[in-house]
Amino acid sequence: MSAKKSDIETPAQVLSMHPRKFLLWLFIVSIVMIFASLTSAYVVKQSEGAWLIFDLPEAFIYSSIVVLLSSATMQWAYWAAKKDNLSQIKIAVGATLALSLVFLIVQYLGWEQLVDQQVFFVGNPAGSFIYVLTGLHAFHLAAGIVFLIIVLISTLRFKVHSKSMTQIEMCTTFWHFLSGLWIYLYLFLLLNN
Repeated sequence: MSAKKSDIETPAQVLSMHPRKFLLWLFIVSIVMIFASLTSAYVVKQSEGAWLIFDLPEAFIYSSIVVLLSSATMQWAYWAAKKDNLSQIKIAVGATLALSLVFLIVQYLGWEQLVDQQVFFVGNPAGSFIYVLTGLHAFHLAAGIVFLIIVLISTLRFKVHSKSMTQIEMCTTFWHFLSGLWIYLYLFLLLNN
């Protein structure tokens, strides 16, 4: 008796992911763990009392707007790559790069506003936490800027297009993550200050 083709069991479909994408996701998970532990430590330390009360810098509102705009321009770059619109990819990645630099400048202005309020890195833990949280995010954003530069160079060399999407997909994923992380931090600090 012969078995029908539909009766034969087939091995489960193998799920695969590009190794670089997998590493990116591991990196993102590790960053999430770092910020989850820092925000948890913030809440615990705040509950001990003697917590400095201060206003969040107005600059943080503007940096939130800038980071959301940069996320939108990065998504634009991704969509342009899917459509092989190389000129739009260059413009969108360039705009994202420019906005990311604006974000860092605005963050620096926010730190200056903290100093104007007598909130310093040393002294009260409230000040230490705000500088560590925002500074660590700025550090990761600087890593994202390096990634943006690499994608921009690849775009200029015509290596980013609909048949070569891995690099821009990874950059877009990381950039959306950084944007979401900043919004989380801003809201966390706003609600827990």
